[in-house]
Parts: sequence; C-alpha cells; structure tokens
Amino acid sequence: MTDYRIHGATGEWEVVIGLEVHAQVTSHAKLFSGASTAFGAEPNSQVSLVDAAMPGMLPVPNRECIRQAVRTGMAIEAEINRWSRFDRKNYFYADLPQGYQISQLYHPLVGEGRLLIEADEKAGIAEDKWIGIERIHVEQDAGKLMHDQHPTMSYVDLNRCGVALMEIVSRPDMRSPAEAGAYIRKLRAILRYVGSCDGNMEEGSMRADVNVSVRRPGEELGTRTETKNVNSVRFVMAAIEHEASRQVDVLESGGKIVQETRLFDPGTGTTRSMRSKEDAHDYRYFPDPDLLPLELEDDFLAECRASLPELPDAKRRRYIDALGLSPYNAHVLTAEVETFARFETLLAETASALGKSEAEAATQVANWSLSVAPGVLNALGSEANPAHATAQAQASILKMQAAGEISGGQAKEIFEIVLRTGRDPAEIADTEGLKQQSDTGAIEAAVDAILAANADKVAEYKAGKQALFGFFVGQTMKAMAGKGNPGVVNQILKDKLGGG
Repeated sequence: MTDYRIHGATGEWEVVIGLEVHAQVTSHAKLFSGASTAFGAEPNSQVSLVDAAMPGMLPVPNRECIRQAVRTGMAIEAEINRWSRFDRKNYFYADLPQGYQISQLYHPLVGEGRLLIEADEKAGIAEDKWIGIERIHVEQDAGKLMHDQHPTMSYVDLNRCGVALMEIVSRPDMRSPAEAGAYIRKLRAILRYVGSCDGNMEEGSMRADVNVSVRRPGEELGTRTETKNVNSVRFVMAAIEHEASRQVDVLESGGKIVQETRLFDPGTGTTRSMRSKEDAHDYRYFPDPDLLPLELEDDFLAECRASLPELPDAKRRRYIDALGLSPYNAHVLTAEVETFARFETLLAETASALGKSEAEAATQVANWSLSVAPGVLNALGSEANPAHATAQAQASILKMQAAGEISGGQAKEIFEIVLRTGRDPAEIADTEGLKQQSDTGAIEAAVDAILAANADKVAEYKAGKQALFGFFVGQTMKAMAGKGNPGVVNQILKDKLGGG
C-alpha cells in the first residue's frame, strides 16, 4: 500500500495530519521555580510561591530546561535561535493561577528542523519520508483538575503547574495514521536517546495534540480540527482514523467542518467537540515583562552539541555498515534506549570473552538478543528472574556455543536454569550434562553403528540419493541423545560415506 485514502460515497479523500507534541523536560525543578517535578507526589505538595502566582513573585528561567530544549533541537537538525523571547498567553482556567501561561510564540527557542520516518511495508509506509518540524518552543505546563474526588466539586492539583514543556510542532506533512504513529515513535526515541524527556506517555510526560483535515487529492488544505492531549501512539492513530472519517461524512452530507478543539474517548474510539478553536489573537500574546530575552552564547551551544549521544539514525547505519547486521535487526535494536543499551553491553562482554572484534561477534549477539533470550524469558514468565540475565552470564553461554561445547538447544536450557536460579552457566553445563560430545571416537562409533544398520540407505546415497545425508545426521544425533557436535558428526559422515 502506498497511499492512505478514505473511500467516501462521492470519491476518494486524502488525510492531512500535523502533530503538536508536548514533551515534559527532564529536570529536577520547574521552568521558572525551584519546585520539584517528581511524578506521583501528594497533590499540591510541589508548589512554590511562583507556581501559585503569589503577588510579587518573579520567574527565573531554569538553565537546564533551556539546555535540554536546545539539545533536542540539535538532535532533529533544527535551527537554534540564539535570541528568543517569552510571551504571555492570556486565558483564565482554574488550574492556571497566573491567569496566563508563559510560552513562546513570535520568537521560539528552536526553529525549523526535520525527522526521518522509515519505510514499513506492513504498516503501509512505502518509503522513507522526512517530516518537517516547524519549531520547538518552551512553555510552562498548567495544573490538573480532578473531577472524581467529590460528588459536587472539582479539586485542583498544582503539582504540574510550571513544569517545563517542549512543544514540538510538526508541519502538516503526514498523510496516514501509520505515518503519524511512526513519527511519534521516532520522536519519542530521539527524546529518550538525548535524555531530554522520559517519553512516558502513560504518565502524561509526553502527549500529542492531533490536527486533522481532509481534502480531495491535490486540492487546497481543508479546515482542521485539533484533538487535545492524546496520550498513546495507538490512541493518536485511532483518533486520526475516526476524525478523518467523521469529517468525510460531514462534507459528503453537505455540511462544513468547524475549526474546533475536540477530545478523544479511548473507550469508544471516537472524538467529541469540546470548544471552538481559538486563534492566536484570542490569547492576546505579548512579551512577558518579567523575563529578559534569552541570548545563547557560543560556549553554551558548543557544550550542548558535544553532549549529544549517537542518535538512532547514526547508530542504525553503524550497526549495518560497521557491525554487518541486517537492516531489520539494526532497526529493532536501535528503536529503544534500553534495547540498544543491553545489546551493546552484551556485545562488548561477548567479544571480550571470545577474543574477537565486536563486528565478528555482532550477528551471534544480535540473534541471541532479539530472538533466543526474549523467547526463553517469555516462556518462563514469572518463573524467570531477569536480574539473573547479566551480560557476563549470557556472554558465557554464547562463548560455549561459539566454541562448539553446547548446541543452540542446550544454550536455551542453560539460560532457563540461569534465569530460575542465578547459577553459573559453565557449572550448569558441566553438572547437568548439557555439553555437546565432540569426542571423535565416540561419534565415529555411533556413525559406524548407524551406517551398518542402514546398509540399504548407504547404497542409495552412494548411488546418488544425497538427500539421505540428513537422515544419517538425524539418526546419529538421536543415538547420541542430541549431544553430538553437529560439525563433527557431519565431517565424520562425509568421510565415511565418501562421494555420492
């Protein structure tokens, strides 16, 4: 599938999608106060006088929040504005004591950037695609209203009020729910690589406002709606599907799309109207008189750039070019911070144990990391203690397998015991009889017995039926209870049988 289209009663419609992602900045203090940002604290236990908008309290920018936003901008190849300014966005709401939000509209900290989403035929993304990013601006979060604490009143929790947010605004470049899902996943990975946001959408530290419109292919952009505060990739995709179909139904029945703010209901998979959509002038933006403009110095920018880690695209290319991994394995291993961290730790440990380069050990370690180890962990379920799966233990198993001391099946059995007990893999292999038999004398005796018992098949093999070779291997391994070294078994059989 190359194009996502909605097939309406009157023809095809194209979906146009833009996303505004609100990412909570990783910092110990809020954007303009020293109050804590720890998640899960008692309501209203992390509120400073600045957050509560007490008279005479003045905001002071948190350098770390600015630093993290700049690093994020650099990671998406964006322009960093050396001069930026905070503006007041005026509106009244119960969880915003100031009566305005300190944000950036006219002069944001980060300008235009871009993000690459990779082709995924299964998802319907035919080719790699660059998604434009319009800007990243820094702003303070509002508090939280709780409507389920009292039968007739709503409670206000201001712990989140003043927490630093990066609003990452995309261009309307996405054309399907799959592209939007890929964009969110990729952006989340970059934020977590950089360390500027933990990406925990279930805790609200990353959420998206979803802008959707529909049009006939090739026509001008239609009127968009904005679905607020969607907090999972799956919900973002579901909201787009529902909202696009709803808009097509409205237009095909002769109606008009109203520019409005909507909410997504995860229970029903539908969106509903919340309020008419405001324009910028409705908020009466003006420069915040309590804050000087931000002016970034060369040393600060150099430190930000030097602190960036190897990012997902670069890491994936290195895994393919330098380590020789398949594009699929490289993509999966670099998708999440925890995945590549475990892989690289195990790769270094295994290469050291084998006395090989990381490139020579990479394929074995990748296959183990992506297939074998997760399979054993899933099969054991609650019986497994993941803490026992140390890099040293797994490297020991991979070393024995590479040396031909244990088979792939025995490696799994040993790993199961490690996960249950924490015992040493080498000790398990010795005491549990989980080692391959490489003694050529014992294997030769077993081969001789198999060949003698199957003289008719030996004759057929020598007459040209070479497919029987697998039969002889299987019978020999069966006779040795699966413990014969397959390489040695194969070689001895070849020597005994000669040419076919």
